[in-house]
This record gives sequence, C-alpha cells and structure tokens, in this order.
Amino acid sequence: MPLQKVSAADARPLVNAMSVDVEDYYQVWALSNVIRKTDWPSWESRVGASTNLILDLFAETGATATFFTLGCVAQDNPSLVRRIVEEGHELASHGYWHDKVSALQPKSFFADVSDAKKRLEDIGGVRVLGYRAPSFSIGDNQTWAYQELAEAGYTYSSSLHPIVHDHYGRPDAPRFPYREAAGISEIPVATVNLFGRRWSCAGGGYFRLLPYSLYSKPLLRRLNEGEGKPAAFYFHPWEVDGGQPRVSGLSVRSRLRHYTNLDAMYGKLSRLLREFEWGRFDRVYPMFTSAA
Repeated sequence: MPLQKVSAADARPLVNAMSVDVEDYYQVWALSNVIRKTDWPSWESRVGASTNLILDLFAETGATATFFTLGCVAQDNPSLVRRIVEEGHELASHGYWHDKVSALQPKSFFADVSDAKKRLEDIGGVRVLGYRAPSFSIGDNQTWAYQELAEAGYTYSSSLHPIVHDHYGRPDAPRFPYREAAGISEIPVATVNLFGRRWSCAGGGYFRLLPYSLYSKPLLRRLNEGEGKPAAFYFHPWEVDGGQPRVSGLSVRSRLRHYTNLDAMYGKLSRLLREFEWGRFDRVYPMFTSAA
C-alpha cells in the first residue's frame, strides 16, 4: 500500500485559545483585603496602557484572543473596547464588578452578568457570548450560575480551572470542553496529567512565576502533540506592567503571587506567541461557543 502524502495543511500545529482577563491591578483578589471597591477611584488606572501594549504585541505576532473584560473597565475605557473589536479579537465578559460568584446570590449574579453584557455590547457593537468568572469562582456550590448565564444570553463559560488550589479549583471536573446545565458550554483552562497528578499549563501565575522552558513550554507541547488538544490559556494586563504601584499591607503569599516576575512577563509572552499558534475562543471551539 503506498504511503499517503501529508499535506502542509495537515502538518500545521494546533491553534490554541488565548484569552486576556481585562482588569486593573487594584481590582485583583490578591489585593482585595487591603483595597476595597470603594477605594478604586483613588488608585491610578493603568489597564488601558497595559492592554494596549498587549494588543500591539498580538498585532506584531499575528495572534488573536478573547478579551474577558470587566464591565466597569469597559465603561471607563470605551476606546480600548473598540480597539479590541476592530483588531479582530473576541469581546467577552468578566462580569461587571469582579465579584466572585461564590459571594453572590442568583439574582445579584444575574444582574451583574446582564449589566456587563449590555455595557460591552453597547460599546463594542458586537454580540457577547462568552463569560469568565472572576477567580474561576464557579465551584461545586455555584453550578446554578450556568442557568443564570443562559437566561442572560451567554452561550459559554470559561470559569473552570480543574486543579487543586487554595484559591479556586474543581480537581475532579473535566479537563476539556463539555456541556453544563441549561445548554451552557464550559471550556476549562489548560491542564495535563503527569506523574499521578494534574498540572496547570493555563497561564496566570504558573506561567509568570515558573521557568518557561522547563514548565509551560513542555506541558503545552505535551497537551498539543501528546493528546492532540488545544490549550485554553489566560493572563492579565497587569502582569505585563512592572511599573504598577506596590501596595503595602499584603501577606507574603499575596505579595509574591502578584509581583514576582512582572518585568519578565512581556518577554515570556512574546516567546509563547511566537512558538505556539493562538486564536480566539469562539474560533478554536466553535462547537461550544456558537449561539443556537
């Protein structure tokens, strides 16, 4: 039997799903014990500059992404939202106020995600179908949130980091996209099983704190080449902003998590974008993100 010729198209690497959680440095949960929401207006906003830097890098490398954007950030930065859309990226929701789902009741959660969706759509001029919970905060006791997302007009969520973690995680949950209740799809961020445990290769602090060539790169290769699956990856604009103010009063753990390797993040990200293929969630996972 003659050997079948492999075309150039067949040999292309997998396209992974890139995402950016658009929030300002003072809105993150690592700082929430010392910066209250009522204090936000007194802090210098830097999310516009850092997100524009990311958009410049995406344009340079040809990557596209899904921008899970806070409604309150969109309200204050409408030109940023328009740039995201105009440059071919997917606009999605991170909620309005960065409240954990676990801190809300169904009625207040519905109001938050509905307000965020409307604000983003009004500014961006596109339909918003995706949602990511702040701090991956849809846990085992918050699965009611999927029904509320469906009622609000979303089609998918990427709110699950299926690992053991002190801040979030559902380690026994599926690793790959699946249908949740009410027809909402859940797209977990990337993990691999290795040495008898589950490891994150989804970005965030793991990507920023650990050596790229020894951790993230080989795990992403294992997921793409060993399992034939795309990775769902995420990071935040504040992670490329080494000049952000240092907030006092943090615990040692919070300080290390938030500030370590900020100055190295842009270089790591640049390598990642050039060594792997990246696209929007709705195009990497069309079966799980499209509207009915």
